[in-house]
Amino acid sequence: MIPRYTRNEMAKIWEPENKYRIWLDIEIKACEAFNKLGFVPDKALKKIKEKANFDIKRIDEIEKRVKHDVIAFLTCVGEYIGEEARYLHFGMTSSDVLDTALAVQLKQAGNLLLEGIDNLMAALKEKAFTYKNTPIIGRSHGVHAEPTTFGLKMAVFYEEMKRNRQRLVEAIENISYGQISGAVGNFANINPFVEEYVCNALGLKPEPVSTQIIQRDRHAHFFSTLAIIASSIEQLATEIRHLQRTEVREAEEYFTEGQKGSSAMPHKRNPIISENLTGLARVVRSYVMPALENIALWHERDISHSSVERIIGPDATIALDYMLYRATDLIKNLIVYPENMQKNLDLTGGLIYSQRLLLMLADSGISREEAYELVQKNAMKAWKENLSFKNLVKNDKKIKKYLSDDEIDRAFDIGYYTKNVDYIFTRVFGKETEKVKRKKG
Repeated sequence: MIPRYTRNEMAKIWEPENKYRIWLDIEIKACEAFNKLGFVPDKALKKIKEKANFDIKRIDEIEKRVKHDVIAFLTCVGEYIGEEARYLHFGMTSSDVLDTALAVQLKQAGNLLLEGIDNLMAALKEKAFTYKNTPIIGRSHGVHAEPTTFGLKMAVFYEEMKRNRQRLVEAIENISYGQISGAVGNFANINPFVEEYVCNALGLKPEPVSTQIIQRDRHAHFFSTLAIIASSIEQLATEIRHLQRTEVREAEEYFTEGQKGSSAMPHKRNPIISENLTGLARVVRSYVMPALENIALWHERDISHSSVERIIGPDATIALDYMLYRATDLIKNLIVYPENMQKNLDLTGGLIYSQRLLLMLADSGISREEAYELVQKNAMKAWKENLSFKNLVKNDKKIKKYLSDDEIDRAFDIGYYTKNVDYIFTRVFGKETEKVKRKKG
């Protein structure tokens, strides 16, 4: 039985406990910085660090009255500390806490997503090497084109996820900025050292220049990256959905014991995981537009972005985390049918070798236009009358003027299309291709 998605690390990032713990850490680190500047006495800092705590129910209770989350939080923490709480939040504004904490949460979420990408890449890599030389028909416009290998298909998705990983690394770097700069970002009531100290302690960089907030182009970049990753997973899922079609059936999602495909038709085995991933990709993409619209705020700050981020932060990261898990599970347990791949390669009676034949004719001395006409004439006859393209070519007197039977046979050799697979794998996976070959040998 395939285990269900039970990972809760991502959800915990967005729970009040983690959020308020980050808020408290920011406030305490700010007090430490002020202590180094000689503003907060050692004795007061010691008590703050020993006594500072919060109670979520108490914060909610206070917020119902004051209608302000940061004030409710500070009031609650102050009840634990006592009079030394007057040093908390000194010279700071709410967004100093909110935006810096959000940066920490997005960084935490991004690092978990990197783990998910790594797992999916590992599954794709395993399938790529397993089926590196397994021939399959390549399709353009959904129509048979020329042979490739199933391993190359998996390598394409692996390379795309590699790019997605780099995109996410860059997005995490871009979002990992905090601010402790005061009401309009000009450090009027707070020393810039406090910002540098707090950000360094949290693994962030200080925002070079801010208003009352960190500018939202950083966040838009992050959520746009999540959408690209989700879209790549959708492309992978779409490929599986096509390959699982009854008349294709070259690969198939695993079907667990006791699973039911349809309430009406007992024979059904549907690509439900791939369809699920396709739908979730639409959801993750939908969060990009509000993230982009958050960029344009009034003057030094309004709070129209805040309500948006309370939704898209947890929803987008949790959804993508789930997608990565499901996609990895799908690829790990994918059922592959090489015999059906070969059956489909033979389906058109050799039409898929038309370009090779065209090039050999052109190389024999006739013009490309004439060669194209000769090949296409036989190809269209093979299509219409369901005949063997190879036999038609061998019986075409005009073609036989330029190519012998042996040369025509070579034109229909599938090895011609797979001769550079090792070269491509080396470009994608590096020297590991050679290591695998030596190990098998």
